[in-house]
Amino acid sequence: MTGPAAARSQRRRRTAFLVTERERPACIRIRPGAWWLAVATVCFGAFMGQLDASIVTLTYGSLRSGFGASLAAVEWVSLAYLLSLVALLIPAGRLSDAYGRKLFYLYGFLVFSGASAACGLAPSLAVLVVFRVVQAGGAAMMQANSVALVTTSAPRERMRAALGVQAAAQALGLALGPTVGGALVSTLGWRWVFGINVPIGVVALVAGHYLLPRTRYRNPARAFDWVGLALLAMATTGLLLAVSAASGLPVAGWAVAVLFAVAAMAMWAFTRRQRRIEHPLLDLRLLRTRAVATGLFAALCGYLVLFGPLVLVPIIVTLHGHTTLTAGCVLTALPAGFALAATVADRVMPSGISDRARCVMGAVLCATALAAMLASSLSIAWLVPLLALIGTGLGLFTPANNALIMGAIPAGSSGTGGGLVNMARGLGTALGVALVALALYLGGSLGNRWALFMLLVIAILAAAGAWASPSSRTAPPASGTPGGTLPAEQHGGQEQAGGAAKRA
Repeated sequence: MTGPAAARSQRRRRTAFLVTERERPACIRIRPGAWWLAVATVCFGAFMGQLDASIVTLTYGSLRSGFGASLAAVEWVSLAYLLSLVALLIPAGRLSDAYGRKLFYLYGFLVFSGASAACGLAPSLAVLVVFRVVQAGGAAMMQANSVALVTTSAPRERMRAALGVQAAAQALGLALGPTVGGALVSTLGWRWVFGINVPIGVVALVAGHYLLPRTRYRNPARAFDWVGLALLAMATTGLLLAVSAASGLPVAGWAVAVLFAVAAMAMWAFTRRQRRIEHPLLDLRLLRTRAVATGLFAALCGYLVLFGPLVLVPIIVTLHGHTTLTAGCVLTALPAGFALAATVADRVMPSGISDRARCVMGAVLCATALAAMLASSLSIAWLVPLLALIGTGLGLFTPANNALIMGAIPAGSSGTGGGLVNMARGLGTALGVALVALALYLGGSLGNRWALFMLLVIAILAAAGAWASPSSRTAPPASGTPGGTLPAEQHGGQEQAGGAAKRA
C-alpha cells in the first residue's frame, strides 16, 4: 500500500493509542486484590467531585470583589456547572458503554483537570463560567463511569463493600470542602480552589492507566440521539431553574410557571422519543425494572436528605449566635457519620442482611433522627449527635441502594446505569439545596421547622422506595445479554491468570 492510503493508515496507527483502552500490567492483573486497586483509583474521582461541589461556594465573596459582580451573577459559577453535569451524565454513560468506560473515565479526568487549571487562570467571570461548563463535561465522563467501574471490578459478594468505600470517599470530599476551601481562599486566593484539582488529577490519570481494567462488555452505539440529548437538557435545566426561581429570586410568578411547563413538556417529548426511535439515548426498559425504578427514586430522596442540611444547618447555628466556623464544624458530623457507616457497616453487620433491608434500616434511621431534630431545641448539643445519626443512616442506605440498582442492570449497560445513578444524585443535590431554600423563604419565622419537616417526609419516601424494591435482583433484556441473562462474571473481580491477557 502506497501513497495517500498508506499515509492515512500510518496516521491511524499513530493515533490508535488515543482511542484504545490499555490493559493493566500482568503483575497487577493477576493479584488477588487487584479489584481493590481499581476501586481506590475510582475514589480519586469520587473525592474530587464532592470536594469541588462543597468548596466552590466559599469563593463567592472573593469573586464578587475581584470581578465587581453581583451575587446573582456569581451564583452561575455553580449553577452552570450543575446544570451541565446533570444534562450530560446519561449521554456520557451511553457513549462509555459503547466505546469503553476506562477510556472515558481517564479522558474525563483529563478534561476536568485541564478545565480546572483554566478556571484558576480565568480573566473574567464570564470566562470562568464557560470553563465551568467544560469542567462539568469532564465530571460527567468521570461520574457516569465511577459506579460502573466499581461494580464491574469488584466480585459480586464484595460489591456493596466496594460501593461503601466509594461513598466514603465522596463523604470525605464533602466534609473537607469547607475546611480546605476556607484555608485556600484566606491564604492563597480563590484561584487555588480550582488549582488544587490539577495535581490530584495528574495522580489519578497515572493510577487509572495502570490500575483500571478494560471494558469487558460493550453496548455499541449505532447512532447518537442528539435530539434526545437536547430534550433531556431542556427538561433538567427547566426544572432546576424553576425550583431555584421559586426560592426567592426576583422572578415573576408566570415565568416560574412557564419554566415548570417547559420542563414537563420536554420530559414528555424525551420519553416519547426514546420509546419510538431505534437507537435511544436511554433504554427505557431499564426503568421498567422495578429494582431500577424504585432504586433511582430512593437515591434521589437520599441525596436530597444528604445535601439539604448543608443549607439548613449553617442558618440554624448562626441564628443561635454562633460563628460560621462553628457551623462548619457542626455540619461535619453528617459526612463523618456517612463515611464511618459506609466503610464499616459490612464488618459489623451480619452478612445475611440483604441490600434491601439495609436500605430500609438506613432510611428509617434518617427519618428517626430528623423527627428528633424537629422536636428538639436545635441547639448544638442536639444537632451534632442527630446529624451524625442522619449521616450513619445514609451511610447504610446509599451503598446498598446503589448495589440494588447496578445489580439489576446488564453488564453492557452499566455505564448508562451509572449515569442514571449519578443523575439521581445530581438532581437530589440540587433539589436538596433548592427545596430547603424554598421552605425557608415560604416558612417565614418557622422556615427552619418547615424545612426539617420536608426533609423528614423525603426520608420517609426514601424508606418507602427501598421497601418497594424487590428482594431479588433481575436484569432486563439488553443487547449482548439475550433474554436478560447476566454473564456470570458481570461483577467478577480480578481476572484470573491464563487467558486474562485478552480481557485485561
